[in-house]
Amino acid sequence: MSKRAERKIEHIEHALSIGQQRSNGFNDLTFVHQSLPNLSVSTIDLSTKVGELTLSSPLLINAMTGGGGEDTVIINEALANAASETNIGIAVGSQMAALKDPSERPSYEVMRRVNKKGIIFSNLGSEASVDQAMKAVEMIEADAIQIHLNVVQELVMPEGDRDFTHALTRIEEIVKHLHVPVIVKEVGFGMTKEVAIKLANVGVSAIDVGGFGGTNFSKIENKRREKILSYFNDWGITTAASLAEVSSGLHKDLSIIGTGGVQNSLEVAKSIALGASAVGIAGYFLKIFIEKGYDELVQEIKNILEDLKMIMTALGTKNIKQLQNAPIVMSGQTHHWLTERGIDTGSFSRR
Repeated sequence: MSKRAERKIEHIEHALSIGQQRSNGFNDLTFVHQSLPNLSVSTIDLSTKVGELTLSSPLLINAMTGGGGEDTVIINEALANAASETNIGIAVGSQMAALKDPSERPSYEVMRRVNKKGIIFSNLGSEASVDQAMKAVEMIEADAIQIHLNVVQELVMPEGDRDFTHALTRIEEIVKHLHVPVIVKEVGFGMTKEVAIKLANVGVSAIDVGGFGGTNFSKIENKRREKILSYFNDWGITTAASLAEVSSGLHKDLSIIGTGGVQNSLEVAKSIALGASAVGIAGYFLKIFIEKGYDELVQEIKNILEDLKMIMTALGTKNIKQLQNAPIVMSGQTHHWLTERGIDTGSFSRR
């Protein structure tokens, strides 16, 4: 097994042992109850759009793994089967491993093999060239590509990148030359409105905020270091604050994906109320599959979708667009952060 493949397996093991932060900021948010919703659960429409893509629901299995040999083939096959059975979108982990070592292609290709008609996202880092992005999309016949931003993870990673110049230029070139939507995602450290505007200006179709509060890749990489960079373990912007930042500074036509420690239907609903068109869950689903098995994973996905319909009924929101405008009140650290950043939190509660 190559060193890159060994690293992929180490990432999975450390992610499962560390768990999730559960400090994503959603506890600072409270929906405004609607006593007369004038809706039936049976009439709720969960369909949504991410860029040019139409999805049956806002729930996604977000990028996790690939390139770690047979172990990651097994994981990705199960995740893709679960996505197919529940009719939700899914993303692969970074495909750079397969571009560097073609023997790792099966751990990615398995997703399209078992999920022939599903929505699948490719994934590469911001160091990727246009040619690499094209090959990644072709590898799994992807419907879109995620370009991930993981500066802090790379800095903490012992063998990680140290040069992050010209990333925006490379992203712009990928947007210009690829025939599929380009999604730019953070990997757990959050995103500001200023960065989101830069990405929107170069034409990306969607932004995945990848907020702080879920899988902590600084802690994962610190597990692999001799000299610990502990100051990065609490680094980042929470998922809730990131969503509010990005949605407050962007044109409504650009799609936002909420990720970062989301584990239940209420957090999915709150993400959408902060502006997300879709919500990704990764580490939580992986843990269920590894510890409880495939059937439990599928059941949990179904439970989240059914409970989301119940919450939307209680809020009087019959579709995702209406849920994006549901009034929600902010308090605590999220309110403090957004106020200091010049964002009117009252605009979320008075709509």
